[in-house]
Amino acid sequence: MAKKTSQATWGGRFTAGPAKLMMQFSESVSFDHRLALFDIAGSKAHSAMLAKVGLITAKERNVIHKGLDAIQKEIVAGKFEWDEAFEDVHMNIEQALTKRVPAAAKLHTARSRNDQVATDMRLWFKAAAQDLVDLFLEAQRALLSIARANPEVLIPGYTHLQRAQPVYLAHHLFAWMEMLDRDRDRFERMLSLANWCPLGSGAIAGTTLPIDREFTAKELGFVDSRGRPQVSQNSMDTVADRDLYIEFANACAMAGVHFSRIAEDLILWSSTEFNFVELPDAFCTGSSLMPQKKNPDSCELLRGKSARLQGNLHTLLTLTKGLPLTYNRDLQEDKPPVFDSYDQTTMCVEVLTGTIGGMTVKEDFCATAVSDPALLATDLADYLVENGVPFREAHHVVGAVVQLAEKNSVQLDQIPTVEVQKLHKAFKADWVQVFDVKRAMSKRRGTGMPGPTQLRKQFTRWGRRLKD
Repeated sequence: MAKKTSQATWGGRFTAGPAKLMMQFSESVSFDHRLALFDIAGSKAHSAMLAKVGLITAKERNVIHKGLDAIQKEIVAGKFEWDEAFEDVHMNIEQALTKRVPAAAKLHTARSRNDQVATDMRLWFKAAAQDLVDLFLEAQRALLSIARANPEVLIPGYTHLQRAQPVYLAHHLFAWMEMLDRDRDRFERMLSLANWCPLGSGAIAGTTLPIDREFTAKELGFVDSRGRPQVSQNSMDTVADRDLYIEFANACAMAGVHFSRIAEDLILWSSTEFNFVELPDAFCTGSSLMPQKKNPDSCELLRGKSARLQGNLHTLLTLTKGLPLTYNRDLQEDKPPVFDSYDQTTMCVEVLTGTIGGMTVKEDFCATAVSDPALLATDLADYLVENGVPFREAHHVVGAVVQLAEKNSVQLDQIPTVEVQKLHKAFKADWVQVFDVKRAMSKRRGTGMPGPTQLRKQFTRWGRRLKD
């Protein structure tokens, strides 16, 4: 008989248990306990399969399920005691179950912690991705609400942070909407990528026992749109693959980039120099010294979190790049960055929703900013093109008009017609009509442009896509 050791899960090979420091160094239950409910679901499905193929009895299955249900209640209630001596969430639950249900000693039949954790994580990814899909949808609806409340507001669009051309505020908001929509699509894709059942792969090479992987897959909801079970196709890849982790972290990192860019716009817009929007007090803070300050802290933190999310992605890429097949203990470190990416992305999108949903658009300041006729200098070049002037020549001529306006300290539309006609004969008496901003916007009719016709289409499109 093998000598009993302090490590019941693998101790038969060893004459002594691991050092206390080693136990502290190697434990993962401090962070993977959040997989507990998924682990229990996997164990119930696995034991149901074992009973189906005759490796345990129906009675044993029933008592195992009853014991797992009781443990689940304790976990949900916060009464379950996690013990790092059992390393991880899986063995903590199994050890607690075995103490209550002797038949639980058979639960690990035809299963390794390798395919067990792979299953738990895929179940977690499906739940986490769905949570984020729903949260991004709410953020998009907040954007749509602000756009609907301000359909006629015009602002300058910027390139190089210099005023470029006028756009409707809603058009700018819909640019953010496109970013968030791509993010939502990435998390929706995660639902499909995660939808393959690892159980049955074992530690590396499956099992000689007569298991039914397809049954387990169905029990856990790893099925396609027609209800057919989906099981992983290579046992080695199943336990070694971390593509899903990286894909998820990448989706979070990309979302972080978008949060940061949106936040930067909002920081600028809420500054005294722009003054396009007022951010909600609930998502701003003041200064400990300067009583007049209202700082856009939520937006600044959104910028900062982006770096953290990118760091998590790089951690996973670096962690996995040199590992041989199959499982290596290095992979224990794959969960903290994934869990952190989920937690931070969740908070970020909720904060973004609250910040956008509570902001107020300052129409007067927006109108003042967009009133500069110079914003329509390109339209003036287009006017010349419509009168037969090649664009490069038209561009040069309008540049001369701008120079003339600056020299005389007047706006473009205040230059006498006779003076612009000296610069080019294509200028007609109607040239100043170009500076009617509403007329200018109405001419931007092409798909994707910011004119009112296309904007109405975008309102309809987003309303349908968001079911709002």
